[in-house]
Amino acid sequence: MHPTVKAARIAGAIYASMVVTGPFSLIYVPNKLIVRGDAAATADNILAHETMFRLSILADLVGQVIFICLAIALYRLLSSVNKIWAALMVALVLVSAAVGFLNTLNNIGALTLFHGADFLAVFDKPQRDALGMLFVRLHSQGILIDEMFWGLWLFPFGLLVFRSGFLPRIIGVWLMINCFGYVVLSVIALFFHEYYGQAFNWLQPILFGELAIMLWLLIKGAKVPVVTTTAAAA
Repeated sequence: MHPTVKAARIAGAIYASMVVTGPFSLIYVPNKLIVRGDAAATADNILAHETMFRLSILADLVGQVIFICLAIALYRLLSSVNKIWAALMVALVLVSAAVGFLNTLNNIGALTLFHGADFLAVFDKPQRDALGMLFVRLHSQGILIDEMFWGLWLFPFGLLVFRSGFLPRIIGVWLMINCFGYVVLSVIALFFHEYYGQAFNWLQPILFGELAIMLWLLIKGAKVPVVTTTAAAA
């Protein structure tokens, strides 16, 4: 297998592994356990399904590690195109991962409050539940902030794909547009939160750029330049 194709397939496999951790911690567990506007019900759900909640915390952490590994794999694949843009891509991923790691502490704090450790005895249960719900909400808001970096890293990534010559240019353009989709969503979440859900639905086609490049890398790999007999002899 050509080294470029092998590097592309490895990057695609790492990218695909994020599908396992992301939806579980970002969608399934919050929808299953968090009751909007009801701290007591949320606390009861989390304590009743504590293993699931802890697994979502683990999935958050593992997801950030996979994200960093993906950046390294893509740097290996695309650094020959432009090292500066490839380095910027990795730097933005590292910032995003750092925000994600720190944001996970909010869920750990919520779990500590819901459990009611000895040093929290000065608070009664409704107060602990309310404070725990605050940390749950902070975790949710932290994800919306991290969306900014989920978008920003896609611009240098898309530009590198566009310039590479061995990956489809149309997907490179799609990724750069995908960048602005996430940035717009992050801004809407900050200033016009009530319209976030509607904006997310409208921007869905744009956000599929990552899915397109993931499938291309995983299935197709990369286009290897054809070396003619004359060129090979030369």
